[in-house]
Amino acid sequence: MSRTNPQVQSDARRGARLAAVQALYQMEMSGGGVTSTVLEYLNFRLGEDSEVGPLETADADFFRCVVEGVVAEQALIDASIKERLAEGWRLERIDSIVRAAVRAATYELLRRVDVPVAVVIDEYVGIVNAFFDGPESGFTNGLLDRLARELNANDLRQLAC
Repeated sequence: MSRTNPQVQSDARRGARLAAVQALYQMEMSGGGVTSTVLEYLNFRLGEDSEVGPLETADADFFRCVVEGVVAEQALIDASIKERLAEGWRLERIDSIVRAAVRAATYELLRRVDVPVAVVIDEYVGIVNAFFDGPESGFTNGLLDRLARELNANDLRQLAC
């Protein structure tokens, strides 16, 4: 019986998260649908190098779960994010890449109880940090930390996919 190396699984999920953020960003910018975007990534993009690292180790099932989950539950996800934004902030004001990362992270916080909260926050803050040198990663960290504490306090996390 073969066992999966935990580091390989971690790297594969990291690649899937990065690809999910890119796919969500692409869908928002182009207006493309989830089915065609997921298929495009599965068939052509997951084996390529990206600007921030290779996606060849991306876990395809995890990628699909996150992207399809965000789209299916976007109303709940966006409402969860909006409730935790500072006074005067609107979701639309957040940079589109940060918005994609926060949506994916929120999906994981809501529906992937098998993934530790600290891992979710660290992974998505790292993705945002790879794209920005400014305060975006701190903003993302604070927002996701607040969201995670409130979801855990209210026992709202569930397992999906």
